[in-house]
Amino acid sequence: MTKKILITGASGGFGRLAVLTLLAKGHKVAATMRNTHGRNQEIATELRNAGASIIEMDVTDTESVNRGVQQALDAMGGLDVVVNNAGRGVSGMQEHFTPEDFKEIMDINVIGVQRVNRAALPFMRKQGNGLLIHISSLLGRIALPFYGPYQSTKWAVEAMAENYRVELSGFGVQSTIIEPGGYPTTFMTSLMTPSDTSRNESYGDFMNVPAMAAAGFEEQLKNTPEQNPQKVADAIANLIDTPANQRPFRTIVDFMGWRDGIQNYNDQFEQLTQGIYSAFGMENMLTVKS
Repeated sequence: MTKKILITGASGGFGRLAVLTLLAKGHKVAATMRNTHGRNQEIATELRNAGASIIEMDVTDTESVNRGVQQALDAMGGLDVVVNNAGRGVSGMQEHFTPEDFKEIMDINVIGVQRVNRAALPFMRKQGNGLLIHISSLLGRIALPFYGPYQSTKWAVEAMAENYRVELSGFGVQSTIIEPGGYPTTFMTSLMTPSDTSRNESYGDFMNVPAMAAAGFEEQLKNTPEQNPQKVADAIANLIDTPANQRPFRTIVDFMGWRDGIQNYNDQFEQLTQGIYSAFGMENMLTVKS
């Protein structure tokens, strides 16, 4: 069945691949991005030629988001799925990121998701069905050094998606999460670094460790061809095409050895969640109304 899908952050990384994959499957897609007539003009043209509706949208601007979602509704004649893909990563010592740095990354990765969901949900609730897909990360489940602010945003997105899961289920709207590992995409080339470098010297030789860790990870990626970003685009498409009563709440996409451990954690957490909701007589809230 053809779905009407809005994807944020379609200009690079998983977004572009997801747009092309979904169009190839016969879905209607509204691809949102910034600078459609500037630095992203070439990719906007590519996706438009492939059949996507191109929407100018800045997830850090509420008016831009509201206008963009309405344009997507008008262009596609409705809206079935929102893929919250827009986001930015970081690299550096957590202490060195200023409060303003934290505000900036939170505005993109967390508040931006809330802006998009708030713009789309009145329509979805009124029609009695819909799907929210939140692109999180394995770093939304565990913490590793040198990605602190990014991890904070993804842990927040996980909590946001959890709450939407139960608050929207009775309206027929389903909330889900996809948790990719690290992939060789444009995401890796546009990482935010700390604004404050005045404390670098006090860290001594330890300041060399983040760059060493990044180099080691890049080498791992080169040696793991299975870690192909197309796999994430395929996971998005597969989740959309799966019947609502069969969709998992969390989907891991990783081929570098993390999957099994995080999957075990997710399974145990789901069992805990089911138990708590059952104890309070609210287990029906964990299943979307069909």
